[in-house]
Amino acid sequence: MTTFQLDKAHSSVAFQVRHMMISKAKGEFTNFDVEVQGDINELESLKVKATIDAASIDTKNADRDNHLRSADFFDVENHPTITFVSESVRKLSDTEYEVTGKLTIRGVTRTETFKVEYNGQVKNPLTGGISVGFDVEGTINREDYGLVWNVALETGGFLVGKEVKILASFEFALS
Repeated sequence: MTTFQLDKAHSSVAFQVRHMMISKAKGEFTNFDVEVQGDINELESLKVKATIDAASIDTKNADRDNHLRSADFFDVENHPTITFVSESVRKLSDTEYEVTGKLTIRGVTRTETFKVEYNGQVKNPLTGGISVGFDVEGTINREDYGLVWNVALETGGFLVGKEVKILASFEFALS
């Protein structure tokens, strides 16, 4: 069994969503934790639990962030965390995997599958220990989780797109 310690300084959880049908609004969650259990030499054995503080959303726009925290979107007062708990890891190649699990947002739980790229292992020159990295990517429909607020545009379409692209990178120290 490998012990994984999340290196938060070298990890991120970001997202992007279509804005007014013409651009992409981007943001991140600044407070999160990822627990991993299993054997680094057998990635299909890994069990993952990610917990995100929904109130830590940061889109570099305070008014938008406050709106996203409100009952119109994440309703952080009643649903303070977003969680993902893996159920299976499937190897696609030496570096590509699919992780399927239960994603819970705003009290709604659905099964989602994310693509994971395993970036390998390296000896950390600062600590002498071994570090590993993973990149995660996937797309969810925000409306599936009750995040349905929107405004119709005069020219057609909506202010906020339904599809949200998730982009995360995680670095772990191993022991």
